[in-house]
Amino acid sequence: MVRGATGTAQEGQSYPGRHAASAAELAGVAAELGAGVRPGAVEVVAVRSVYGADAVVEPEAQVRTYAAATNAAVADGFTGLRVAAEITTLVRTTAQRDAFARYEQRIDRFMTRHPFSAVCAYDREVLGVAALAELACVHPAASPGATPFRFFARDGVDAVLGGEIDRTARELLARTLDRAELAPRGDELVVDAAELGFLDHRGLLLLDELGHREEAVVALRDAPAVVGRMAALLGLARIRVDTVGTTVDTIGTTT
Repeated sequence: MVRGATGTAQEGQSYPGRHAASAAELAGVAAELGAGVRPGAVEVVAVRSVYGADAVVEPEAQVRTYAAATNAAVADGFTGLRVAAEITTLVRTTAQRDAFARYEQRIDRFMTRHPFSAVCAYDREVLGVAALAELACVHPAASPGATPFRFFARDGVDAVLGGEIDRTARELLARTLDRAELAPRGDELVVDAAELGFLDHRGLLLLDELGHREEAVVALRDAPAVVGRMAALLGLARIRVDTVGTTVDTIGTTT
């Protein structure tokens, strides 16, 4: 696992994953990566030293760990902290993936407000297509074909929903929405849907269920026009679709 600062003065850390590297090997990699930059700008440490060996991540605790590391980097004179990690060992079981996906959404929200960023790497051959999609879908960017949609944090809204959601993605979307554990601001959950290519009625029903759970209206901002028309036909009580220049409310009235 590599931790490192970016730009002219950010600290960086790297966390190798499955390979059980020795202390000497880690020091050697750090020296190579850090050549020509400020001393201490690059660290290479084992994943187990940050997360534990084959651990089930505790989402809130792990966010606190990176918050402290980010603060320490800034206190040392860096502009922030960047992390790159191969973490397949942390997501091999169902329980691990559930906890890690919840953590991913929390750390994503943390990154919108703090000088911290991260790149996660997973072994597709070890995890398989379905397991990889559970993790890829909660990142702003993913390898081609890794996930049909993306659901992630962005400053100014509660979440961003992009990609294609049809019947084949229903179960994945349901699991992702459950893991997000969003907290409404007032009586709305604002979802930026400008990057959404397609959303079928099953996806709309899941978003309506989310609104009922959170006792909030799910406002889909800048959604495709067809999504607005579908929402109007379904008359969903917890959905509002805002397309460009048009608002479709919960009873299908267009303004």
